Amino acid sequence: MKKLVTSLLSLAVVAGLSGAAFAQEAASNGAEPAHHAEGETPHYPLLHPKHEHWTFAGPVGHYDKGQLQRGLKVYTEVCAACHSMSLVPFRTLGDLGYSDAQVKAFAANYEVQDGPNASGDMFTRKAIPSDYFPSPFPNHEAAAAANNGAAPPDFSLIAKARGIERGFPQFLIDMIPFVGGYQEGGPDYIYSLLTGYDQQPPAGVQVADGTHYNPYFANAAALAMPKPLSDGQVSYDDGAPATVDQYAKDVSSFLMWAAEPHLEDRKRTGFMVMVFLVIFTGLIYLTKRSVYANKEH
Repeated sequence: MKKLVTSLLSLAVVAGLSGAAFAQEAASNGAEPAHHAEGETPHYPLLHPKHEHWTFAGPVGHYDKGQLQRGLKVYTEVCAACHSMSLVPFRTLGDLGYSDAQVKAFAANYEVQDGPNASGDMFTRKAIPSDYFPSPFPNHEAAAAANNGAAPPDFSLIAKARGIERGFPQFLIDMIPFVGGYQEGGPDYIYSLLTGYDQQPPAGVQVADGTHYNPYFANAAALAMPKPLSDGQVSYDDGAPATVDQYAKDVSSFLMWAAEPHLEDRKRTGFMVMVFLVIFTGLIYLTKRSVYANKEH
């Protein structure tokens, strides 16, 4: 029975590695998924998101604070014009390596609504670290009216809400302890979407007026948001390349942090628990050997 289970697991791992290699080769050669044959109903996204290498991946992953700071810069200078982060308080920016004074100065760049005052009126004031990133629009209806009827989504949890799960056989690899655990579907999807605007739609794909073709979009072949990034759009202070590819990686990493700011603590705790369980299992085994060493079997 053990040999049978071992054989099945080995076949599953080999199939997963082969399937992943085939998918990567097909993507690099520009091949389209087989389920998009002519006459069949298309499944979205048309292309699977690119699998990037992130510092926060794996059981001991961590955030790159320099990358998070660059991602914050991309968000504030580009994305914040349309997308809010209503669940992220300014005070958490201290986790990115900023001092209290820097966080306070950053928050003061925004205005938030407060009140009512003694007269019963609402008023605006400069934001403080305990406030949250404000929305660029007063309400959902105003956001939709300014964007052709489609309100831009809030970015607080977008890296978790937009994750594309990997199907068979890749999910078999994800079940292997300390090897799998793929949780980067959201950043992979965001990065692929932001860098997927320059492709031309294939034959038979209709792109409605006012929309923009993107094969990585999860709901259709095109979306209302135009290409948001271009080379040289954001200036970095640390010498990082001012390219669309770098912008997309940085803001994707930042949005992952916004969605899961305690990722490092969670992984550190999980790793310590696994080490404890391994040591505890060894002690139990040695205790059993000691107790039954002089017993006749």
